[in-house]
Amino acid sequence: MVSFAFDEHHDSPAGMTNPIRQTKRIMNQPNPPLPRAADHAAPARRWPRTGNPPMFNATIAWHAAMVAGWVLTPVAWPWWLAGIFASHMVVVTIGLWPRSSLLGANWTRLPDTPRNADAVALTIDDGPDPVVTPQVLDLLDAHGVRATFFCIGARAQRHPALMREIVARGHAVENHSQVHVHTFSVTLPRGLTREIDAAQHTLEALTGERPLFFRAPAGLRNVFLEPVLQKLDLRLAAWTRRGFDTRERNPQRVLERLVDGLAARDILLLHDASAAKDATGRPVVLDVLPRLIETVRARGLRFVTLREARDA
Repeated sequence: MVSFAFDEHHDSPAGMTNPIRQTKRIMNQPNPPLPRAADHAAPARRWPRTGNPPMFNATIAWHAAMVAGWVLTPVAWPWWLAGIFASHMVVVTIGLWPRSSLLGANWTRLPDTPRNADAVALTIDDGPDPVVTPQVLDLLDAHGVRATFFCIGARAQRHPALMREIVARGHAVENHSQVHVHTFSVTLPRGLTREIDAAQHTLEALTGERPLFFRAPAGLRNVFLEPVLQKLDLRLAAWTRRGFDTRERNPQRVLERLVDGLAARDILLLHDASAAKDATGRPVVLDVLPRLIETVRARGLRFVTLREARDA
């Protein structure tokens, strides 16, 4: 029998590898760098955390006081119950005011910066609509205007090519919830998070960009919305002027509502989906847009997206 002895200073027989030398070679190789925590960190925030709005904290404190009073003096329970009811009524009433900032940060006008001194933002809600949105895009292209489209996630999923077209033409896409439920303003935090986050994922998957802004369905909300938006890194955006074009069938009246008192830094609201139709069946937004653009420019103003205004 022939045996082979190995040591680390001599080669192996022909065709064989010295295992001792191979082991040393492997052990002496530098270790690959370990992944850094930052490599797996969440995306950098786009909006600063501002904490809960004062109204949220005040509501919690008020409810705690009412419950404590009820426990300490149960005989006065009607008064404590009335106090809780009154608090709910105040919060609900504020939530019915879309332009209020009492429930948290809310863009009702563009930031007051030098670059926004001659700017207005055109926002278009409830789309995409396979019939109206392409016509709106063509009108905006013809006039060289960029707009902000607040899109509904479920509708966007049905028209992915149209969503890509909106972005390809230079417009911004923002979050208008996943299904635009009518009970949005009475939804609890978990439901709000699910509804808004679903739209975030839907719109980002279709456009390649995460929305920066959120607009509540019909502008209605509750005290729980702002903490949810902070968690999801979104900023609420309302409007300065709206044309009520979902129910007004006269394009001239829609236009007048938008331009009466028009000023720099205004945020204007129209709709592509859900748009009312005139007497001939034509969506009023298609007649309003060219005249609105002409009026805005005649007053020395220019159009920007909300994202452009944020970065100005």
